[in-house]
Amino acid sequence: MKPAANLLINGRFLGRRATGVDRFAFETLRALDQMIELDDPLVGALRTEIVVPEALAGIANPFRHIALRASGKGSGVRWEQLGLPTAARGRLLLNLCNSGPLLYRRQITVLHDAAPTRVPESYSRSFVAWYRLMAPSLGRVSQRVITVSEFSRRELCEAYRIPVAKIGVVPESGEHMLRVQPDDSPATAALNERPFVLAVGSTNRHKNFQLVADAARLIGDARFDIVVVGGGDARVYGAGPDALPAFVRHLGYVSDGELAALYRRAACFVYPSRYEGFGLPPVEALALGCPVIASCLPSVQEACGDAVLYTSPDDPVDLANLLTRVTGDAVLRARLRERGRTRTAELTWRATAVKLIEEISPWLM
Repeated sequence: MKPAANLLINGRFLGRRATGVDRFAFETLRALDQMIELDDPLVGALRTEIVVPEALAGIANPFRHIALRASGKGSGVRWEQLGLPTAARGRLLLNLCNSGPLLYRRQITVLHDAAPTRVPESYSRSFVAWYRLMAPSLGRVSQRVITVSEFSRRELCEAYRIPVAKIGVVPESGEHMLRVQPDDSPATAALNERPFVLAVGSTNRHKNFQLVADAARLIGDARFDIVVVGGGDARVYGAGPDALPAFVRHLGYVSDGELAALYRRAACFVYPSRYEGFGLPPVEALALGCPVIASCLPSVQEACGDAVLYTSPDDPVDLANLLTRVTGDAVLRARLRERGRTRTAELTWRATAVKLIEEISPWLM
């Protein structure tokens, strides 16, 4: 009989549509799975299992060397608070996606940022109220808290009163985009006529697409297109005299393959966010050789270093000037691509998994 797992992973994320934190969870576990396959000495004594609600008993296990078990009724928060502690049965529980059971002490939790407290206008009132209760409580009850940047480490301390010494840092990576096969759909293939800048429109207020819209209105008759993917917001796009210029083209939602094709062909990617715990999209863009213009946030600067051009999230004039400069300067774009390759070579999911194991190893027994 195989010995019981000494590390139990909260698998709630496997039953929902993937977000950025779910990407972190999946890719970290994928790298850990590969380390186990290669008999990496760092994981030689590690016995790992993912637990999901019984409602997900039929899902396929995406990992070869990490067991998957269904246990407990219910789903979502109810399962996480009531069913998961029973399934853990005294073992070390690892929560990778911002949440975990409030009444279970032998656990380690990854809290990616303090966004529900810092930018509450981007979330529902009920979501904000729950996270304001849950995050500080998890910070107290968890034996170790992990986050994704030194910026978020400071944020968790200030916003949730979690001691800095209790928080470890594990960075993210964009290399998963290298596995995505670019897909030139009719919509993306039609963008061959002029250079284009890629932006992601979002209804979340702190994502700040308004900055891109305002910059576009300032540019006038541009020699390039601005291609927007994602959801549209009438308050940003406007109508009549406030409508965006004709060179702004909205593609709506695209697949990962289409997004990869856009990243690879864009003159640059614009990331105007007002708040981030890490800044995964610009790192993904860099991994695919796409130059980046991003808000000068501490977390994004920490993730991207000197590989991107920075702008204030409140200065559409500066962004308009940078867009015009980057699209018109092939030498600058080549230099940014080279810096991007250097930076993303340092950020791998294996490095993330190694750092995570190092962080939790004192509690593995």
